[in-house]
Amino acid sequence: MGKKMNIFCKNTNSYISFTGGETLHEIFNRLKEQINLTPICARVNNKTEDMNYPVFGPKQVEFLSRESGSGQRVYTRSLCMILYKAVCDVLPGVRLRIEHSVSKGHYCLLEGKKGVSEDVVAQLLNRMREIVAEDIPFRRREQLTEDVIKIFERQGLTDKVQLLMSNRELYTVYYELDNVCDSYYGNLAVSTGQIDVFDLIPYKDGMLLLGFDKQNPSQPATPTVQEKMFNAFTEYTHFNHIIGIKNVGELNSLTNRQKTADLINVAEALHEKKIGRISDEITRRYHEGGARIVLIAGPSSSGKTTFTKRLAIQLMTNLLVPQLISLDDYFVNRVNTPLDEDGEYDFESLYALDLDTFNKDLNALLAGEEINQPTYNFERGEREYRGNKIRLKDNSILLIEGIHGLNPELTAQIKAKMKFSIYVSALTTLSIDDHNWVPTTDNRLLRRIIRDAKYRGVSAESTIKRWPSVRRGEEKWIFPYQENADAMFNSSLLFELGVIKEYGENVLKHVPRDVPEYGEAYRLRRFLSYFTPISDQVIPHTSLLREFLGGSSFHY
Repeated sequence: MGKKMNIFCKNTNSYISFTGGETLHEIFNRLKEQINLTPICARVNNKTEDMNYPVFGPKQVEFLSRESGSGQRVYTRSLCMILYKAVCDVLPGVRLRIEHSVSKGHYCLLEGKKGVSEDVVAQLLNRMREIVAEDIPFRRREQLTEDVIKIFERQGLTDKVQLLMSNRELYTVYYELDNVCDSYYGNLAVSTGQIDVFDLIPYKDGMLLLGFDKQNPSQPATPTVQEKMFNAFTEYTHFNHIIGIKNVGELNSLTNRQKTADLINVAEALHEKKIGRISDEITRRYHEGGARIVLIAGPSSSGKTTFTKRLAIQLMTNLLVPQLISLDDYFVNRVNTPLDEDGEYDFESLYALDLDTFNKDLNALLAGEEINQPTYNFERGEREYRGNKIRLKDNSILLIEGIHGLNPELTAQIKAKMKFSIYVSALTTLSIDDHNWVPTTDNRLLRRIIRDAKYRGVSAESTIKRWPSVRRGEEKWIFPYQENADAMFNSSLLFELGVIKEYGENVLKHVPRDVPEYGEAYRLRRFLSYFTPISDQVIPHTSLLREFLGGSSFHY
């Protein structure tokens, strides 16, 4: 008999007796009458673990549903392995590539299969449903990396082999599902029976894998139209293939051969070329009697500020004179700021801005009038007028940066032809391997953690704590309008996660183990461990990445 010990269960706010060696799944089965959820994973001492995790000593445990942040990631990873298993069964020899998230799902390609017909997708979906009905266990294994490499070589998972060889870890965790093996960036569910809500539909040249709808978890997510977003991803994915860097293993290999300088120069040149093209299109519309106002929007840490500064330079080379108006200066007085669901000031709400005054000033400027531009005093929480008067010249163009730039209500009183809108986001197209993508959200969160620590004196713990609120604001106020953009700019850089690896790890390691944010910090550190560090020595001072790392030639 094992020794009797106690865990503290946060779900019941009580100590629970257990025998050493029991799994979380076994412990939960004794508590399920007291806990009103079906767990897909658990947080153990603030770190996410799967339900087969054996407990050998006193722990703090919180069981998590699939609707939780960690639960959603476990569900999605498990769904991806079910799809991989279905591809192996239905289309042996075909290579599955899960590219990136788009349209509320994950875009997947089948290499080695000419065309992805509706019939093929239907066969895969049917096999996935059979796998779920069979309730097959996901078996977690950990072996010497050299042995795991041999397993993956037999299955033709060359991308995973290259990643493992570049990481040089002694042991590797992987999962077995019946007769197939795979590795994932995080834990999986106990068995396939838990992954019971999903869909697979034909999409573009491949398929769209859909998990459950976050608003209605009993139904699969409904795809949204994101043509411009998809095209932006596709353009950069094609660029990755051209230069031969599609995944982290290939990036690490290049880094280990000390060949990253050319990659950095090419990636930066692509940014400059894209900004130049956007500038040329704005200039063309300007000379046709429109585009006097350029609205630049995007989510947190997308690099909007540096993009705006570099766009201003390109516009000047086209003989236009950019003038900047900050949306921040049009905040309502703090006492009039709307409140969020928690009763806190909602500074990300569109209605935190004085829309009437903003539109009145814009119309006056377009009419050739002079305005007294406000300045927002953040210490006092009030808008002030300090005699900052501006008027547009014949060759002037307004650049307005802010998260609400694509929302039609922001500039409802301005004629459409006078506006040019740009959506900026870090659309990460680099994959960890064929079945693990780099989440765009993680890229932006790492940028923000580094910037907050370096420039704002904000700890990684505080940034992580605030991030869910930031994400809710993005979902409500930014993402619904991204397809309104006249142009999209992908601010990600193919090499950047290698560069920010050591910056991020140095900040994240200070998150204490006894706070809830430790789990997210640990997850991000584990994610960064896949990357071989890249020196920032050769990154230009005008690089968008300098906005977060420091060393920029721009003033912020």
